[in-house]
Amino acid sequence: MSAVLRGALRRLQPPRRPSPLGAAALRPLGTQGWKKTSSPSLGKDRADTVIIGGGCVGVSLAYHLAKAGLKDVVLLEKSELTAGSTWHAAGLTTYFHPGINLKKIHAYSIKLYEKLEEETGQSVGFHQPGSIRIASTPTRVDEFKYQMTRAGWHPTEQYLITPEKVQELFPLLNMDKVLAGLYNPGDGHIDPYSLTMALAAGARKYGAQLNYPIQVTDLNSRSDGTWEVETPLGIIRAKRIVNTAGFWARDIGKMIDLPHPLIPVHHQYVVTSTIPEVKALKTELPVIRDLEGSYYLRQERDGLLFGPYESEEKMKLQDSWVTNGVPPGFGKELFESDLDRIMEHIEAAMEMVPVLRKADIVNTIAGPITYSPDILPMVGPHQGVRNYWVAIGFGYGIIHAGGIGKYLSDWILEGEPPFDLIELDPNRYGKWTTTEYTAAKARESYGFNNIVGYPKEERFAGRPTERISGLYHLLKSRCSMGFHAGWEQPHWFYKPGDETGYKPSFRRTNWFDPVGREYKQVMEKVGVIDLSPFGKFRVKGTDSVKLLDHLFANAVPKVGSTNISHMLTPRGKVYAELTVSQLYPGEFMLVTGSGSELHDLRWIEEKVTTGGYKVEIENMTDEMGVLGVAGPYAREVLQKLTNEDLSHASFKFLQCKHLKLSNIAVIAIRISYTGELGWELYHRKEDSVALYSAIMEAGQKEGIDDFGTYALNALRLEKGFRAWGAEMNCDTNPLEAGLEHFVKLNKPADFIGKQALKQIKEKGLKRRLVYLTLETDNIDPEGNESVWHNGKVIGNTTSGCFSYGAQQSLAFAYVPTELSKVGQKLEVELLGKNYPATIIQEPLVLTEPTRIRLQRKDESPKI
Repeated sequence: MSAVLRGALRRLQPPRRPSPLGAAALRPLGTQGWKKTSSPSLGKDRADTVIIGGGCVGVSLAYHLAKAGLKDVVLLEKSELTAGSTWHAAGLTTYFHPGINLKKIHAYSIKLYEKLEEETGQSVGFHQPGSIRIASTPTRVDEFKYQMTRAGWHPTEQYLITPEKVQELFPLLNMDKVLAGLYNPGDGHIDPYSLTMALAAGARKYGAQLNYPIQVTDLNSRSDGTWEVETPLGIIRAKRIVNTAGFWARDIGKMIDLPHPLIPVHHQYVVTSTIPEVKALKTELPVIRDLEGSYYLRQERDGLLFGPYESEEKMKLQDSWVTNGVPPGFGKELFESDLDRIMEHIEAAMEMVPVLRKADIVNTIAGPITYSPDILPMVGPHQGVRNYWVAIGFGYGIIHAGGIGKYLSDWILEGEPPFDLIELDPNRYGKWTTTEYTAAKARESYGFNNIVGYPKEERFAGRPTERISGLYHLLKSRCSMGFHAGWEQPHWFYKPGDETGYKPSFRRTNWFDPVGREYKQVMEKVGVIDLSPFGKFRVKGTDSVKLLDHLFANAVPKVGSTNISHMLTPRGKVYAELTVSQLYPGEFMLVTGSGSELHDLRWIEEKVTTGGYKVEIENMTDEMGVLGVAGPYAREVLQKLTNEDLSHASFKFLQCKHLKLSNIAVIAIRISYTGELGWELYHRKEDSVALYSAIMEAGQKEGIDDFGTYALNALRLEKGFRAWGAEMNCDTNPLEAGLEHFVKLNKPADFIGKQALKQIKEKGLKRRLVYLTLETDNIDPEGNESVWHNGKVIGNTTSGCFSYGAQQSLAFAYVPTELSKVGQKLEVELLGKNYPATIIQEPLVLTEPTRIRLQRKDESPKI
């Protein structure tokens, strides 16, 4: 440690637990202390919406609901507004996010904060000097280029800038290691307390009631879906409740037996005294994020404020709050600081910004912030509990507050999310999300705040969970596993001579050739894949056909048949894609992707309840294993294991049957996402090893082998198959996604979204999904890259890969209708370079059923 640093630390004031007004020293001038309410009152005993928690997120929701015209919005806060994490937050605001639609949340928040003072008359202390992310390694420069193409088709400004421009914007930097910067004009910081008070003023102005200090002591759900919210001052009956309780959110969830996977972490930031070089500047310094040093740094008056993210080994959890609850009375307190924990980051900051070496550290703030396992918040209605919504787990609540308040308000009032944010769905977690898993992932997520964000990223803490397929132990040493909603699923398999393990890269990496080998295996022989993570539901009952006819845009399949069906929102967006099979009269099996399991189940259950349908729904996801067998020899292999006739004449494409393979009961569906001859075999999870072993033994002569999800993705893209979450989601309608074949606008049932789709069709489409080939080098599209034409960004890719059949890159993309014709020349931006792309007729490779049909017509199939 340098002598200068030791001197600075000696001058550090002793850690203290400030009174409420003590925090004012950290806020811009003009910020007031907490207001005391002398006589709290419920005000009313009925409400449309009760919001529990008065941090910036909860108050923002109250503001947006009231502003949109909803009457009877009541917010209950156990202490004071901003108590918890809001009041001591560093208040950073940024347009940047590595995700896609979370950029919209950030952008809305900033635009709202810019005009909030004018609207409410309350100062918010908003500074917008911009921000710069610092790249000091070549890999980090690649990451910035990767993020630039993902941001290019969004309206917010983002620039990759040179070291010279970085120095011009932040003249106090040591430029020795700076290779580039990622610059977002309009970024900055805001005073969290003043922001919350302005939102509160707006909420009251539009008619919301903000009541505090009033603690919620219990929650009781009623048979009609309404809630009784118990407080020391009486009971409020509410149509819905929204948990926005910050690090108290677990305590609220426990009242209704929902163990929300949240954990408080200790976050520290340091504030310096006046620094002459900072004071001499004519304009405020932009916020910088030194990603290799893992800290943020901004100007605070005439000094600097910087906050690090320690490694998972050094960071600290407040795990006692998970087991014992938050201590009574805690709300406006801080933890004791621990500078030893962040010493290496302080030294990195002093190296990058040398004037820090001469600065006195006048305050260290160590407070709790709440983390979910994957660092993203949980936002939306909760599966299994009617009219219970959450907006919890915000590691970055200040920048999210405005946008999430608007997003949730729109969803509550309109009955569907305004755009896709499944990555924030609270139902992405389940019973497998234990306290131990939450703690392990929170440590990892905190420590990984500033690591390089690669495509196909995997994180390994807390794995495996209890949610493993029957084949996990058999396959785990033979493949590279991926994490899917708690499950482990093979991405690709190892052979002698392969470079094994997880080797992330922005370019082709160690899995590229092995995946080509697996692709060839399925196209030329036969392959087996573990598909157990699929979400699987059984629906049966008097109204089952009527329910599914209302839920799905496709026709209801007949007994013994299967189809691909889509649930649409009232606005005609694609909420979900499922495989629907009618096993017996009135009894169906519904299958969805692993990440959509509870997302889809919640939607179905909600429609059952509101429509009064007499059905039973059983979630069979964890009890049922699935094996996919695909390739030209799939029939020959499986036929050895059963007396059931598997010939094309007897077992046609999209048929489903109960049969036995090697005396193991399975539901067999003739369908394969590979587009090749294949079956999906649904069976008891405990039979997975025996079934897999029997299939592998039976296929020795045919050269059977394993394949993983990376090869599956390449196969489905060559066949032109869409994927939910990429080509279609709540941002897209099925017509622009090219799903007309699955939408029966002429069926008698008035399915959800039907009227909206008719209007969309009548007005005409503004964009279409197209199929591109690309001329690239050692890089392939992943999805969400910018598509260019005549020097302008005109669209975005949705997914992509290398086509092992055509030996070139392939992608789906949305482009304006006028640029969607076959033969159209475009460009796709990959790592800072625009590569030539051409729209082609899809698919690149015909599916096996189509090839068979054409052969029977004596036509020449395209392979």
